[in-house]
Amino acid sequence: MIPVPGFQGRKVAVLGLARSGLAAARALAAGGAEVLAWDDGASARARAEAEGLTLHDLSRRGAFEGVARLVVSPGIPHLYPAPNPHIAAALAAGVPVDNDVGLFFRALGRPEWAAFDSPPRVVAVTGSNGKSTTAALIHHILCTAGRPAQLGGNIGRGVLDLEPPDDGGVIVLELSSYQTELARALTPDIAVFLNLTPDHLDRHGGMGGYFAAKRRLFAEGGPDRAVIGVDEAEGRFLAGQLAEAPEDDRVIRISAVAKLEGPGWAVFARRGFLAEWRKGRQVAAADLRALPGLAGAHNHQNACAAWAATRALGLAPRAIEAALASFAGLPHRSQLVAEKRGVAYVNDSKATNAESAAHALAAFPRVRWIAGGLGKEGGIAACLPHLGHVAKAYLIGHSAEAFALQLGGTPHALCGTMAVAVAQAAAEAEPGDVVLLAPAAASFDQYADFEARGEDFTALVAALPD
Repeated sequence: MIPVPGFQGRKVAVLGLARSGLAAARALAAGGAEVLAWDDGASARARAEAEGLTLHDLSRRGAFEGVARLVVSPGIPHLYPAPNPHIAAALAAGVPVDNDVGLFFRALGRPEWAAFDSPPRVVAVTGSNGKSTTAALIHHILCTAGRPAQLGGNIGRGVLDLEPPDDGGVIVLELSSYQTELARALTPDIAVFLNLTPDHLDRHGGMGGYFAAKRRLFAEGGPDRAVIGVDEAEGRFLAGQLAEAPEDDRVIRISAVAKLEGPGWAVFARRGFLAEWRKGRQVAAADLRALPGLAGAHNHQNACAAWAATRALGLAPRAIEAALASFAGLPHRSQLVAEKRGVAYVNDSKATNAESAAHALAAFPRVRWIAGGLGKEGGIAACLPHLGHVAKAYLIGHSAEAFALQLGGTPHALCGTMAVAVAQAAAEAEPGDVVLLAPAAASFDQYADFEARGEDFTALVAALPD
């Protein structure tokens, strides 16, 4: 745990008592704050009370009298599409609002760092797609190379549940736009921006607000190094804002589609080969084609980002390349779960928007595509250029019929449930096919979360005859 200083003897309200909220409450209490905990859910309140936290109903009149700060969990909206009533009441009372990420950066630096040979570093990763894989890959490379490292944020442990880093330690954080938009402190040493595609637009009031939430990671504190994906206009704009000149190597540009040359620092992948360029010449390269944990161009972008971040931390190319080869990938993210009768079964349940699903479709030549759930604005429009890879689509969930209308002449079946889709896809698949779960939709119509959806797919595949 990282205790939060600065609130000794003062009241701090914590709203939302799931993983990050409970960790924030513990860390504040450890730093001497008087924690007032609240969640609108009775079961969450019961868990907090069982931990010894003091419950404080934030809906009652005068609830924010004497409160120095309101700390909120990332899923709670504070502005769009409408402010949560408790947050609105805090702001009306003049109470500053923060989240656990802001507290983390506030609390991280400690006096004992002055005696360290190498001060701890923080690498923070954001973007629409690939954040989890990139953060986990950076952590894997560091650990494989013998560097002490921890992984947290939107993956693994909550940021305040991590241990204070030791001499030379690195903390790798995956940060969503929900986390970056509200944190009052954002001061990573290395910040990574992967890409930007439409997602969470209701929460951010449109694409401009969504980009602004991501951009705060680079604008609030100014990282020593910025790794920027430049395959979209927003990334190119951000890189241009941060660089003082074309040769400014504090900005490392990355791409999975274009060769990046020039006097600066760049890492790019083309046709499965990664190349690192500095000062107009190639300084390192790696073959990504045979890496099972990093299949597809979207994962090659993740590999470029991880390569750039770990090079900025001082690792040698050979050490990074060796670690890439041993990376197994993450559950629910282009995860190969089985091969049966010459057919591969891939779980990409994390593909909750069409852009992410499109990357998965592009990674395989012949796909039996399981898609559907709670579709988002635009449906599967981003997937349409890749329908040539789809032998047949098997549609499930709330948006099955809407997705079917967008498929045009692509063969498809309205299956309704995952069980029907897996059974039918397996029965019709031929050797060499990939049965791919890439839903292009949220999971909440049929499952608690994308993990539960992926686990259902994996269990159904395991039950198929060998």
